Amino acid sequence: MSGRISIIGGAGRVGSNAAYALQLAGIGDEIVLVDAADEAARGEALDLTHGRAVVGGPRFIAGGYDSVAGSDVVIVTAGLRRKPDESRLELIERNAALFREIVRSVCAVDLPSDAILLVVTNPVDILTYIAATEFDWPADRTIGLGTMLDTLRFRSLLGEELNLNPELIEGLILGEHGDSMVPIFSNLHYDGKALSDVAGDSTDAEQRAFARTRSAGAECISLKGGAGYAVGLAIRTVVHALIEDSHAVLPVSTVQDRGEFEGVAFSLPTRIGRAGRIEHSPTKLSQDEYRALVRSAEVLRTSISQLRNRGASA
Repeated sequence: MSGRISIIGGAGRVGSNAAYALQLAGIGDEIVLVDAADEAARGEALDLTHGRAVVGGPRFIAGGYDSVAGSDVVIVTAGLRRKPDESRLELIERNAALFREIVRSVCAVDLPSDAILLVVTNPVDILTYIAATEFDWPADRTIGLGTMLDTLRFRSLLGEELNLNPELIEGLILGEHGDSMVPIFSNLHYDGKALSDVAGDSTDAEQRAFARTRSAGAECISLKGGAGYAVGLAIRTVVHALIEDSHAVLPVSTVQDRGEFEGVAFSLPTRIGRAGRIEHSPTKLSQDEYRALVRSAEVLRTSISQLRNRGASA
């Protein structure tokens, strides 16, 4: 699968795991790792290069922003951790400031006219909105990882609850990648059949799987400092669809411009390919699920407004 891919934050846990997942899948001709920790980025590129004798795959390069030139997909994973006693809004403000610097640096290099920006850094929905509305990067080619990771977690944990193969579970988490995420219980399937028709399924099991999904990120931070492997695979899934132009429908975050979701970026089932966002794919929702998505949009709209107000008063 040809293409040049750059990972900003490539020496971090998420960036390096994404690079490894892409290598194992043979995605891309070259993968560029850019990081403020320059030596660590060079070390990651060297370590990944040593594995090419086993799996082949892309060449790895460590460099500065000038090395990003010519990239078909630019992935941003760099971010800041919360300080002791720091509020959520203060962390959002600091990460937004860092993210703006990164996007300015990326926009300054020579990129193909159809290059795609994939935002992974949290708060992913707010940063996706910033990239698509404050810069010249077209909204259709600004994609956030969104609830892709939450969806993978939900399917995996539901498989554990029901002792089923999670690869055959079809289910979605939509909305915000955060506390207001929305599980789509009304449209769960297993191996082509409604999950409710599968022996062992129950509302309690589905709710337990979702509760574990909501707390999964915090649990990973508590146990090992943060998530890495699953988010790397989530990134790989999205990049594969973009590079291969597969038109896969995935729960990724894009700017919404219609109806009660207007004015935010969050996740709906979205068909993506080499052009970025192609279209939103209709999915069956219950009335409660739709109302929950409206509330999720409002949560994000409030956060964006608070961030703007703080910027205006600074």
